[in-house]
Amino acid sequence: MKRLLITGAAGNLGKICREGLKGHADILRLSDISPMDPAGPNEEVVPCDLADRAAVHELTKDVDGIIHLGGISVEAAFDDLLQANLLGTYNLYEGARNNGKPRILFASSNHAIGFHKRTTKLDDTSTQRPDSLYGVTKCYGEALASYYYDKFDVETVSLRIGSCFEKPLNRRMLSTWMSPRDFVSLMKAVFDAPMTGHLVMYGVSDNTSKWWSNDHADFLGWKPQDSSEKYRADVEAAFEPEDRHDKAVIYQGGPFAANGHFED
Repeated sequence: MKRLLITGAAGNLGKICREGLKGHADILRLSDISPMDPAGPNEEVVPCDLADRAAVHELTKDVDGIIHLGGISVEAAFDDLLQANLLGTYNLYEGARNNGKPRILFASSNHAIGFHKRTTKLDDTSTQRPDSLYGVTKCYGEALASYYYDKFDVETVSLRIGSCFEKPLNRRMLSTWMSPRDFVSLMKAVFDAPMTGHLVMYGVSDNTSKWWSNDHADFLGWKPQDSSEKYRADVEAAFEPEDRHDKAVIYQGGPFAANGHFED
């Protein structure tokens, strides 16, 4: 690729992509509403508010691919989510549609399916069951991605990301963890593939106790290399056993499913 746009570049996943995807495109165009480090070699730093449609139109010009990480990544008030996650995602897709239809990696979330029980194995055909207003916005993003593919042939991989950190931070993450290395290798596979259509995937490493299947996406040729299993002994020693009656344990969304309505 000549130019790859990364929105939300100031965040955790954005920084992982900024470092891990050096050289995978001639130029990385990095954007966020928050401060970012100055542009390095083969980088462009372009601050942008995703709620500003005209600015997003300019941001999406002359790019061959988009990793859309921008927006609010936690539960929040609806009015805040409306601007960042709903309007912002719409503006991004309109920008892509009007600027050459680059392929998009949409950062969805496990919270789009968080009210499924842990005892249920999910795949791309599993019903959306959001566990929060934040999760609802990710369901919207997936629906928007589907619409823009069917209507306008804008390809998207909607990635329901689990927990991407250097190592699992609690017992739940033994199932939801995705290593930064696996995340970066998947980004490369997504943009190297001849075609994707609108593909729903789960962002998870090859954990022993995982709840999600990506068998339907084998055509990408991506195989996760890491597993949370090597951290299991340390995590189990650091955290008390889980209470099977706790909603945060029953449901895949964890605390997001157990918590009350954010605006109450």
